[in-house]
Amino acid sequence: MKIKYYFLIILLILQGNLMSATIKHIDIKGVQIPVIFEEQKTLPILNLQLVFQNSGYIQDKNKSGLVSLSSKLLNEGTNELGATKFAEKLEENAISLAASNGFETFVIELSNLKEQSKKGIELLTALLKSPNYTQDTLNKLKTMQTGSLKRKENDFDYVANNQLKSVLFKGTTLENSAAGTIESISKIELKDIENFISQTVCLENLIIVAGGDFELKEFEKLVKPLLETLNVGKKAQLEEVNFISKKEEKVLIKDTQQAYIYFGSSFNINSKDEENYKAKVASFILGGSGFGSRLMEEIRVKRGLAYSAYGSISINKSHSYFNGYLQTKNETADEAKKLVGKIIEDFVKNGVTNDELSAAKNFLTGSEPLRSETLSQRLNSAFTLYYRGLEQDYSKKELEKIQNLKLEDLNSYIKSHNEINNLTFSIVRK
Repeated sequence: MKIKYYFLIILLILQGNLMSATIKHIDIKGVQIPVIFEEQKTLPILNLQLVFQNSGYIQDKNKSGLVSLSSKLLNEGTNELGATKFAEKLEENAISLAASNGFETFVIELSNLKEQSKKGIELLTALLKSPNYTQDTLNKLKTMQTGSLKRKENDFDYVANNQLKSVLFKGTTLENSAAGTIESISKIELKDIENFISQTVCLENLIIVAGGDFELKEFEKLVKPLLETLNVGKKAQLEEVNFISKKEEKVLIKDTQQAYIYFGSSFNINSKDEENYKAKVASFILGGSGFGSRLMEEIRVKRGLAYSAYGSISINKSHSYFNGYLQTKNETADEAKKLVGKIIEDFVKNGVTNDELSAAKNFLTGSEPLRSETLSQRLNSAFTLYYRGLEQDYSKKELEKIQNLKLEDLNSYIKSHNEINNLTFSIVRK
């Protein structure tokens, strides 16, 4: 009875938090721009994200590092003011303005006090009208990026992870690092960045995510002049990343005291699959829960082979996969690798126990409200659901499904994903 009462409270909290974002559309030049918005009166602020979909480093194609370099250039001010004077303008008005990119999105974020909102929009408009497209700027960014990549050559976690991607995602746009390589960065020209930004920063790709001390109509009036300066453009197409993992291994020998072991496999699900809640529970039990997870329990607690061991199922619109990692002594690398394979194999064959399922339910239902405490968290959640084509009450329904999940149904689901056994290993060791 207490558990049911506790769960009811959680659902009521979620209903109040996760349903607070409003989703509507603004017509700009005949394009219906989605606006994900939450009014919050407690803080006199504006938080605005221009999210350009299907435009992350998945669009690098044959120019690895292009999208990353493009977002960095937008952080270098305008052509008229340059980086330093533009940064001074932002600082004078306590305005934060930055561009970034992920797998599938290219994002420009503006944050400021409400009283500085007009100034913030003016500076963002100026930036998008006239980015600092100069050869000197590009040369500086390429030098910085190259230096960063050289330093990362001795970051063996970074090296092992990138090596895993190069094998697991071979032949796709994800086989290279988002940061690119020293060779690929050297080949990127100013016109490449201009073309990417011109094609990406357009109305057809845009989703607006915003919140703060504004009524929706007030916010619309504020941002319309900015939006009207953008080109209509052409909607970028998101290509599926098709890959099939194989049982293979790539070892890189380095002068290191530890062996860095990264592993991954296919996990054949769609981002809109109604059964993805089962993947969430399975992922938590297998390697996402820290102490108590299968990987941590077997590798650290029982055998002391590593300080930590982690694994998770990553779900994206373009692709989904399982991946994990651990560090161990060079002399125990082979043992640890074999053990990972055995743990995964046993997980698929025999599933989970009732105790593991109960612990997962308690944690996942108990922690979910904490993920919607802040405006930023709620907006991010609302955007993620919208972007994946899910209803805004999906999180509440997902919790209900998790709470009602039966052991036999979860184990049947796990058993149906035998592809996770096709583990690809990337190892950096001495």
